[in-house]
Amino acid sequence: MREIKRTKSLCPECLKVLDALVFEENNVVYIKKECPEHGFFQDVYWSDYEAYERAKKFDYVGSGLENPRRATKNGCPYDCGICPQHRSHTVLAIIDVTNRCNLRCPVCFATAGTTGYVCEPTLEEIKEMLVNLRSNRPVPADALQLSGGEPTIRKDLTDIVKMAKDLGFKHVEVNTNGLRMASDLEFCRSLEESGVSTIYLQFDGVTSDVYKFTRGVDLVDVKKKAIENCRIAGIDSIVLVCTLIRGVNDHQVGDIIKFAVENFDVVRCVNFQPVSLCGRIPVQERMKMRITIPDWMKLVEEQTGGQIKTTDFYPVPTVVPVSKAVGAIKGKRYVEFTAHPHCGMATYIFVEDGRMVPITKYANVDKFIESMRKVYEEAERGHDLKAKMHLIGALRYVKFSMLRKYIWPVLKTGSYKALGDLHRKMLMISAMHFMDPYNFDLERVQRCVIHYATPDGRIIPFCTMNSIHRPLMEKSLGIPIGEWRAKHRAEVTAVA
Repeated sequence: MREIKRTKSLCPECLKVLDALVFEENNVVYIKKECPEHGFFQDVYWSDYEAYERAKKFDYVGSGLENPRRATKNGCPYDCGICPQHRSHTVLAIIDVTNRCNLRCPVCFATAGTTGYVCEPTLEEIKEMLVNLRSNRPVPADALQLSGGEPTIRKDLTDIVKMAKDLGFKHVEVNTNGLRMASDLEFCRSLEESGVSTIYLQFDGVTSDVYKFTRGVDLVDVKKKAIENCRIAGIDSIVLVCTLIRGVNDHQVGDIIKFAVENFDVVRCVNFQPVSLCGRIPVQERMKMRITIPDWMKLVEEQTGGQIKTTDFYPVPTVVPVSKAVGAIKGKRYVEFTAHPHCGMATYIFVEDGRMVPITKYANVDKFIESMRKVYEEAERGHDLKAKMHLIGALRYVKFSMLRKYIWPVLKTGSYKALGDLHRKMLMISAMHFMDPYNFDLERVQRCVIHYATPDGRIIPFCTMNSIHRPLMEKSLGIPIGEWRAKHRAEVTAVA
C-alpha cells in the first residue's frame, strides 16, 4: 500500500466527518475511513493510479470568493453557504425550480417527487437567487442551469429563462428528461424564443433496457423525438447527459458518442456522470455498480476503435492558464475552472467525414497550456510585451488551420460569442464524477465549481448539496403534497 494523502470524508450512515486515507494498491486508488459507531468503509477513488498522477499535474487552486455568504461555524462541509474555506468561484450555478417530477427514476440523486412535500420557489425567490449569484466577486456567475425535479413542469419556465438573461447570465440551460419537449413542439419553440442557450438532456443509452433500469420506463423514442423537436424549433445546443452504471450501460459508451456524432448539427457535448451511490448499499452491490473516470476513459478508447484515446482527455483545471492569460492581457477576470483535477476529464473532437478527430491531433495541448501559463505570469508582472511574445510563441503548438478558424478569435476577443462559435465547431466528450458519502473527499468539495443557489440565500457546492444539505433544506422550505395540491388545483395533473 502506498499512502497518497490524508483528507476528511463522511460516514455513509450518520454523515459525520471522519479522517480518511487515500492510498494506492495494485495501481488502483482507494479511500478508506472508519466510523466509531458504524464501522469501516472503503471504496474506489480512481481506478488507475497512473491516470490519477497525470491529472494531478494540471492542478490549479483558486482563490475563492471575496464575498463568502456564511462564516465558519460548524466546520466544512456543514457551513456551505458558501464559506471562507471554499477555493473556487461559481462556474456553473444551479437553481432547482421545483422538486416535482413526471418520472420516478431509481437512480435520481435528488430523490425528486418522492419526499412527500413540494419545494418550489416563487418567481420572486428565484430572482433573489439570481441576483445573489450575480453578486459573486471577483467574477459574477455567468452560466446557469435550471434543474429540479423536472423544470419543464413549471408553466413559467420561459419567464425564468428571460429573467436570468435580463439579469446578465450569458448561458442559461434547462436540465430535462425530455418528456415535455418530445410531446410539445410549441414549448420547444417558446424556450428558443426565451433565449435558452442549451438543453441538458438526460440520455442514458440507445436501447430500451437501459432506460427501464435507470428510469423505470422505455424512453428511447422520447429522447429522439425531443432532439428532433429541438432541431425543428431552432435549438442547436444539446448536451446528452448519461448516468453511467457498471453492468447497465457501460457497454454503450461508444454508441452514445456515435449517436452524438450523427446528430452533430444540434448536439454539442456528451457528459457522462458515473452514478452516485447513496443510501445503505452492501459493498458487493456497490462495487458491482461503481465506475470511475479512468474506467470510462478506457471504455471510450475501446468502444470508438481508438479514434479517441485515454491520453486525449485532460482534467477540468487544464484550461485555467488560458483564462488567466487572456484576462491578464485584457485587464479583467474571467471564469476560472479551478475544480479539483480528479472531479472531471474532457476532450474535444472534430467531426470530419463522419470520423472523430480529437483536438490533440491539431494541437500539442501540454505545451500550449504551459506557454499560456507563461503569458499570464509575464502579464501579471506588468511585462506586456513579453506576455504578447509568449502568446505568439504559444500559437506554434497549434496547427495553422485550427488556429485561424477556431483559436485566434477566442484569444483575440475573449468574448462569449467567440467561445460559443468555437464550441459549435467541436463536440465535447466529458465525464464528471459527483461524489457520494462512500467516496467523499473534503478537499474535492472545497474546490467545487458547480454551485446550487437556495431560497435562504446560500450557495452550496454540488456534492454537499446532494450528500448532506438537500433533504434538510427542501423539508424546511417545502410544503406537504396535499397542501400544495389544494393551492394549485390547476396543476394536480402534473405529478407532485
